Amino acid sequence: MVAKRIIPCLDVKDGRTVKGVNFVGLQDVGDAVELGKRYAEQGADELVYLDITATHEGRGTFTRLVERISAEIDIPFTVGGGIGSLEDAARLLDAGADKISINSAAIRTPELIDSLAAKYGSQFVVVAIDAKQIDGRWVATTHGGRKPTDRELFEWAREAQERGAGEILFTSMDHDGTKAGYPCDTFARLAEELSIPIIASGGAGSVEDIAEVLTTGRADAALAASIFHYGQITVRELKEQLKLKNINVRV
Repeated sequence: MVAKRIIPCLDVKDGRTVKGVNFVGLQDVGDAVELGKRYAEQGADELVYLDITATHEGRGTFTRLVERISAEIDIPFTVGGGIGSLEDAARLLDAGADKISINSAAIRTPELIDSLAAKYGSQFVVVAIDAKQIDGRWVATTHGGRKPTDRELFEWAREAQERGAGEILFTSMDHDGTKAGYPCDTFARLAEELSIPIIASGGAGSVEDIAEVLTTGRADAALAASIFHYGQITVRELKEQLKLKNINVRV
């Protein structure tokens, strides 16, 4: 049985790690490379770095950060934020990233998924979907959850898989940063409808929350930020407690 993965997520602004609730109220929580090194030493399976400013001017700063991460951290890491073309992806992969995550650009230009998968292979392509419930329907959003689109979560995830995505990173905007648990029924339905791995994001507040999304929610990996950044638990402690619950993780 494939081990479940624990993936700390680091939102990056100007080279620093920040964290908010529902994507607003950002607070500085530390140096992006130093935090990543700490999580790697604690046994994280992978890391995700998201450039949340993703301005044209800031791309050079983020690329240099990716080079530093690659030089100092020895576990796989995914980068995302502002990737809108093959050239953007090439720049970050060349800088040392193991995978790239695309979100708004994939909704704007779905063919980008096909192009990236064709050039680099599906294993390099993570399609991130930020969705919120509107009138009982999970609606994919862009711009950090501020702009609803006409794409529905499940049909969009299926299309992304068909176009060549290697993984789906689903964040519930209703749960992000709240530490109130994940929408496990939604994750379980995604797992039922897709054949590629699903990374659960948005809502981790306790060991029980993560255990539930990896079992009831059938997610392949749990992505978390607040509980690690604020010292609520270490990656190693989390994995040891998941192991006690008979969840297959690498300790």
